[in-house]
Parts: sequence; structure tokens; C-alpha cells
Amino acid sequence: MEKIPMTAGGQKALEDELRTLKSVERPAVIRAIAEAREHGDLSENAEYHAARERQSFIEGRIAELEDILSRCDVIDVSKLSGKVVRFGASVTIVDEDTDDEVTYQIVGPHEASLEQGRISIGSPLAKALIGKTEGDTVEVAAPGGSKSYELLKVVFA
Repeated sequence: MEKIPMTAGGQKALEDELRTLKSVERPAVIRAIAEAREHGDLSENAEYHAARERQSFIEGRIAELEDILSRCDVIDVSKLSGKVVRFGASVTIVDEDTDDEVTYQIVGPHEASLEQGRISIGSPLAKALIGKTEGDTVEVAAPGGSKSYELLKVVFA
């Protein structure tokens, strides 16, 4: 079984989601199924079928989260330092064509979120940045063509 790199924050978020699914969502859907059964004929009961579908989703997500958490390899980013990009680093890059500057943290695949400035270690940009140092330029294959970025800053926080 392949280990999944993850930050402590990512692990906590998945554990919180799992706890909510088991203690809130699962009991709620069980009550909804019981209530829908009381309405009689199940073959034409849309509430029953919707509740069963929701239950299937919840049980599948619980199994998925338990699998991910059993294989996660938590990396304490606060103990990392240096100027070489690796897992957990927050990197500030500038697009050499547009001069747009952006900062991303390189995290595991299950905690990546562009809206929150976190990219997966498996993404093309992160793969290009790994092993680089401040001042280096990286080329990344993008759907619209190759993009060039300069690495301005590497921070481990």
C-alpha cells in the first residue's frame, strides 16, 4: 500500500470530516430512511430512494476517508527548513509573461485547494518546482502552452 504524504492540518481536516460523517450524517440518514419506510410502498417512495442514495454516498466516503487516513504519512512542516523546494514548502513564484506573482504551499493530493493557495505534490507545477531554489526558473507544460515561472521565495512555516 502506497503512503500518502500529508500535512498535520490536512490529516486533521480529514479526521474532522470522518467524525462528522459517522456521528452526524450517518445517524441522520438512518432516521430519514426509517421515516420514509413508514410512508408505505417503497417502490414509489422518492424520499426513501433519496435517503438510500445519500446513505450509499456517506458509507462510500467513510470507507474512502478511513483508507486515506490509514495510509497517510504526516510530515511536520514546522520542522523543515532550507531554501530547496520540497513537500510542505510555501513558494512564491512570478509568471515571466504576465508578471503575476502568486504563493502556493505544496501539500498532499487530498488537501490541495487552489482557492486556499495549496497545490498537490503531484501537480505539474509542484513537480517542476521540487528540488529548485530561489532564483531558479521552471518551465511547466500547460494546456495553453508552456509557461515559465521564476521562483522568488521558499518558506517552511
